[in-house]
Amino acid sequence: MNEGLKPDSGRWLLPEGIEEVLPSQARYLEKVRQELFQLFDGWGYDLVIPPLVEFLDSLLVGTGNDLELQTFKLTDQLSGRLMGVRADITPQIARIEAHHLKNQGPTRLCYIGEVLRTRSDGFGRNRSPLQVGAELYGHSGIESDFEVLQLMVESLSITGITNTHVDLGHVAVFRLLADAAALDESQEQTLFSALQRKAKPEIEEFLDQFVLDQSLHKMLSGLADLNGSEGVLSVARELFKGAPEGVLKALDELQWLADAMKDLYPALPLYFDLAELRGYKYQTGVVFAAFVPGHGQEVARGGRYDGIGQSFGRARPATGFSLDLKTVVGLLTAVPVEKLAAIFAPCSSDPELTKLVNQLRQQGNRVLNELPGQKIDFVEFGCNQILENKNGRWKVSKLPN
Repeated sequence: MNEGLKPDSGRWLLPEGIEEVLPSQARYLEKVRQELFQLFDGWGYDLVIPPLVEFLDSLLVGTGNDLELQTFKLTDQLSGRLMGVRADITPQIARIEAHHLKNQGPTRLCYIGEVLRTRSDGFGRNRSPLQVGAELYGHSGIESDFEVLQLMVESLSITGITNTHVDLGHVAVFRLLADAAALDESQEQTLFSALQRKAKPEIEEFLDQFVLDQSLHKMLSGLADLNGSEGVLSVARELFKGAPEGVLKALDELQWLADAMKDLYPALPLYFDLAELRGYKYQTGVVFAAFVPGHGQEVARGGRYDGIGQSFGRARPATGFSLDLKTVVGLLTAVPVEKLAAIFAPCSSDPELTKLVNQLRQQGNRVLNELPGQKIDFVEFGCNQILENKNGRWKVSKLPN
């Protein structure tokens, strides 16, 4: 023991945003993890397990500057190259799909693994999320976005989260309007930032300076107000008359998704926000997120990010979603605690007892061995049965309440 540290010196403290999972919640997380894998497997998604660290340039492919700021960096002592601890698994999935699998048709992949971030992001305070996700490569139609959106909704249902609502947007609307207005990268970023904050005075001041075309001025200005129920799409159609062709196509895709989701999930509230540009640096089409009442940040998010595999030599259309299982389960008012019925096995060298204990465990029972000198506390150990030797035979008996 280090004499310079007192027992209460705080050595048990964890870094801010780094959390541990204790037994009851860990058991529930593992149960949900298995159910999520069964869900993905039933939809034809193959599990992959990428490494926790890899070379930095691979981890940051196609994700913009935001992910670089989130990534812990270290030097590989073998190669001298800079490595990163993954802050997001999505780029790793793109590398695996492009470099190793090389399927001609659609590829469906899923993953469940821990990531590490330098700071907390929109999912909550947690900097070590247990990231769960599914990615679909090789299909550019709205139908694959719909499939992934369904998987997100079904995944949240499995975790025990209820009363969710889904927000839908489409980054192509802003991107095409900004291109039509001939905004340079700096100007586009300034307008992007103001739209995210719905800062209408800033938006108007910016547009007065840099967007002289009055029709485009009106369209870009109106983006900040295009949020709400499905009626927003009708308002947008009126506003975007004369807009680049791709803008109306984006609205058609959102309407198609709305109709398909209403047919499948009639009780699920849908909202639309055409100025919501999460993941704008790498998202290319439909974006979506799930929210729960009383929690300001999204609990799951996804969307289309075509071309992310280009840096790996194989650009393919792609869509996917992810959620942090730790944060989602942490939002439950009470994590369901499974009552573990255990059998207490007394300390004995009798080979017949050992044989019976092994049989019971193989049958799926939980058996706790008594250790020499152990003080028996059946309640603490969750035991409701005990192995007793009656007339030379070991039998399972109920413990009195």
